[in-house]
Amino acid sequence: MPEIFGNPEVVIVGGGIGGSALATVLARAGLSVLILEKSAVHLDYVRGEWIAPWGLAEVQRLGLYDAMIAAGGHHLGEHIAFGDDVDETTARAEALKFSVLEAAGFKPPLCMRHPDMCDLLNATATGSGAKLLREVGDVRVVPGEPPEVHFKYEGGAYALRPRLVVGADGRNSIVRGQCGIELHRDPTHHLMAGMLVDGIAGWPASLQVFGTEDDINFLVFPQSATRARLYICYGVDQKRRFAGPDNQARFLDAFRLRTVPDSAILAGGTPAGPCNSYGNEDTWTDSPVAPGVVLIGDAAGHNDPIIGQGLSITFRDVRIVRDLIAENREWKAETFQRYGEERRERMRRLRLTASAYSIIYAEFGTRARERRLQFRAQRASGNLVDTAPVAFFGPEVLPAEAFKAEVLDRLRGL
Repeated sequence: MPEIFGNPEVVIVGGGIGGSALATVLARAGLSVLILEKSAVHLDYVRGEWIAPWGLAEVQRLGLYDAMIAAGGHHLGEHIAFGDDVDETTARAEALKFSVLEAAGFKPPLCMRHPDMCDLLNATATGSGAKLLREVGDVRVVPGEPPEVHFKYEGGAYALRPRLVVGADGRNSIVRGQCGIELHRDPTHHLMAGMLVDGIAGWPASLQVFGTEDDINFLVFPQSATRARLYICYGVDQKRRFAGPDNQARFLDAFRLRTVPDSAILAGGTPAGPCNSYGNEDTWTDSPVAPGVVLIGDAAGHNDPIIGQGLSITFRDVRIVRDLIAENREWKAETFQRYGEERRERMRRLRLTASAYSIIYAEFGTRARERRLQFRAQRASGNLVDTAPVAFFGPEVLPAEAFKAEVLDRLRGL
């Protein structure tokens, strides 16, 4: 066995954000960790880049916040919900100033380009003593106590028997499938396209924007004074809307919004990455645990990105798994039962919250706009529960009754 592999106690399959964050904190705790990553470099595929305040609290608890700031992590200062259901004056008056969050003990949302965050956390992991192998292929995990990991690297075939395997290999997780962990999936409600855009000097660097106009729901998340990640949600009946060789130009043109002041700045930006589309559907597992194996991040199920909770979910996963490893001498399936139970309820609440957003903001046409107007009026009068705080403060901010299925039925009936 090559010396580079050592004799790891933990093998993490997937060297993205979740896998590298976990490797960092475990290595700092004195454990021997090996990361297996299939890619040679981290590419921009349009992934999570917005960390909610409750997710940043997890980042702080993991001791990773200062490194993110030093590497260019960008805090936002204000959230405005424009759109065809509200006039500009009202939208600005109702703006959420993130300084309010700081008064409540939360830091404002933070944005950072996904590949940059992956590279940063790869560096913190290896700098903390973890080993990282790139361009690893044919990974096969056999659950058990201990589990087995088989893989190919630089022309050789290898097998390891660590104490624990962590599946951090994303939405299409091979570890999940090999361990027989079933993935549940909601029907696709709408499609979502995203693109990184440069050359937007003049757009307020601290301003994130959300809203619906005509047949799109739009989201703007600045990453600097000249760069932002833009998203558009649109109907499944327009699945070819952002397909084809000129999709970047058509995507930018969609940001010429009459309801968003200075949106021409965004439309006039320069593409700084691909324009990719994907379905919004939630996925989840009943338990992200098998003998000798635990899943984190998207491998364990992901939330509808309309509320941007992916990174926050992942950092909560990392923190809980780290704590359970530290608290228990034996790492059996039962060790991670608490994690599985907490995650199942967490994802249920986030699933309902995202569904509420999708019903209100990602359905289009005259009837949908009337619903948005009714929602605004009912919310102002206090006649319905608004789950919007969940997107900022986390799934525990509201009582359990706020997450009953009847909430969605009421929204559909507005």
